[in-house]
Amino acid sequence: MAERQDNRLPEPTMDPASLYREEMITDRKVGMIRVLNPVKSDGAADPARTTVYIGEAQIYTNMGTLPLSFEIDAKSLQQAVAGYAAAAKVAVEEAVKEIQELRRQAASSIVVPGAGGGLGPGGLPGAGLMGGGKLKLP
Repeated sequence: MAERQDNRLPEPTMDPASLYREEMITDRKVGMIRVLNPVKSDGAADPARTTVYIGEAQIYTNMGTLPLSFEIDAKSLQQAVAGYAAAAKVAVEEAVKEIQELRRQAASSIVVPGAGGGLGPGGLPGAGLMGGGKLKLP
């Protein structure tokens, strides 16, 4: 059976002008810094572009571990290590705000009893149509 052309997803292609070699730096206590070194498509260093430093950390919530990833504004690894704490603090604050907003949105969702869904008391389909979910004997 031949697949139709118009239903195919586009092929994921890498941009050869945007390649990076990745290194992981860690102190094995607090977190990690991903160092993204720009490279050309032949693997040689690309001095025309800047190195990118990405911090990684985790915060623990009552729903489990939440991974954080944040860019560190730095020109060297030494600056990235020194700037890790400040960048992590901003990332944690943003994550907390986002969680609070999601909680606020969930709390403001109004559930009206008997409206839509077709589920009556006890979650049984049609039970709301049988007089409040009480059993009636013939």
